[in-house]
Amino acid sequence: MSPALLRWLPFLRWPRPDRSLLWGELMAGLTVGLMVVPQGVAYADLAGMPLVTGIYASLLPALVAVLFSSSARLSVGPTALSCLLVGAALTGLAERGSPEWVALAIWLALLSGAMQLLLGAFRFGWLLSLVSAPVLTGFTQAAAWLILASQLPALLGFAHAPASLLHPALPPLDLASAAFGLGALAALAAGKRWFPRFPTVMVVMGASAAISAALGFARGGGAVVGVLPSGLPHLAPPAPVPWSLLGELLLPAMVVTLVSFLETASSAKVDNQRGGTRWDENQDLIGQGLAKLASGLSGAFPTSASFSRSAINLYAGARTAWATVFSVGVIVLALLWLMPALRHVPQSVLAAVVVAAITGLIRPSVLPRLWRVSRVEAVIGASTFAITLATAPRLYWGVVAGLLMSFAHFLYQRMHPRIIELGLHPDGSLRDRHLWGLPPLAMGVYALRMDAALDFASAASFERTVMDHAMADAGVRRVYLVAQGINRVDATGAEVFAGLRAQLAARGIGMVISGLKLPVEQVLRKAGALDAGPSLELHRTEVQALAALAAMESQELPYWPQI
Repeated sequence: MSPALLRWLPFLRWPRPDRSLLWGELMAGLTVGLMVVPQGVAYADLAGMPLVTGIYASLLPALVAVLFSSSARLSVGPTALSCLLVGAALTGLAERGSPEWVALAIWLALLSGAMQLLLGAFRFGWLLSLVSAPVLTGFTQAAAWLILASQLPALLGFAHAPASLLHPALPPLDLASAAFGLGALAALAAGKRWFPRFPTVMVVMGASAAISAALGFARGGGAVVGVLPSGLPHLAPPAPVPWSLLGELLLPAMVVTLVSFLETASSAKVDNQRGGTRWDENQDLIGQGLAKLASGLSGAFPTSASFSRSAINLYAGARTAWATVFSVGVIVLALLWLMPALRHVPQSVLAAVVVAAITGLIRPSVLPRLWRVSRVEAVIGASTFAITLATAPRLYWGVVAGLLMSFAHFLYQRMHPRIIELGLHPDGSLRDRHLWGLPPLAMGVYALRMDAALDFASAASFERTVMDHAMADAGVRRVYLVAQGINRVDATGAEVFAGLRAQLAARGIGMVISGLKLPVEQVLRKAGALDAGPSLELHRTEVQALAALAAMESQELPYWPQI
């Protein structure tokens, strides 16, 4: 079978199942399937969608993703972050839960799915690596707090928006709802800590439904899930929406594409590391894109790979994609026969499911730790966090602002490369003269090293550094460039280098260069910047260059060992 066919159709690499393999995959599939059904219902509520669409988003998208993704053990379906993005993107465009809202959510799934599919098909997965860790950290931390705030009223039995929790006069508290919510949250936390492989979510929802029905919670005015339609989803084209609304969905769709794939990447890297395989990000983009398209055609919203469910899938012993096939079978059975059992589940229990799922995302120590590594990047992460909170529900502005700050920082670093003056250390190595308190390399010699590419971004800084020193020190007769740190040169860099050499020659200053990499030397020679002349000497190693300098100056260099 051709490698190209195996790359485009990863399911052809699935192992032929035997009895021992199928038993282990069945257990893992049951564990994940029993978790994804109640989570899907809870996440659909977070997205403002009909609750049953959360289960629809866990069925066909999961099957399509496992067929066409390279990471076969990921659990694909609704996630808290993707559902928050759906709710935030559609706020102000339609009434929450209305047919128009549902139609826009479907289009959001189709648009983001098409974007991921095209990125993967044209091998542009590397573009998503442009998102820096501080931007992603700031956004996910803000999103986690927003999810928590959105669920607190339902969890505690309040009827108003999250902002009302900060009001001096709190609305009436529904003690029964609060008891269900807090009790479910405590049970979920205990199950996650002590029984991570046990389907605690399904047990908690089943128990709460039984208690709610026995106490007549709904008859007393308590908020419950209500009747969910049974049966499998029907594939159908999306309802048409005005072009103006589609235009407003483009930027949110890009953010959904970005964030959901970064969610996928975090799980896929763990999966491939454990399996000893190389991660094919482009094939996962194709699989995730097709999954979103399948979700939209099923009448649901954008999906993603769940880190928590994928981790449980691995922990439960899943070795192949067959575990996902079994979990899809559990979802089919749930849609056919389990829907009536969810009718009496209190809404506060759904909120508890979401809160329990996102507590792992809230990490207060992440920004202080980032501050210790890089203060500038910590500021970028904190700014992304603050802007995401401030612009809610338009969360994408936080990502956009973070990306712009990250790119600005990157360009600043490229335009201000590390250029150091060198001195000879007592151990015989060339080091930063000012950092180590070393004397000049030799009388009349300015030795330097640039640790960056010599290109359009850094060339001006390189030229300015050399000429400023040459003009400030009238005694400079040679510039010694240690070129090992220059790994690339472009046309601008070659032109600036040639001009710098001419300026130095006009002032009677020669150049000594050591360690030019072959690709850099080839470009400079083609540009005529290395033409032979009395003002230029090339050496392969630092030892040869220093020996030549010592001979030129007719003196021993400080600390220089005998050659």
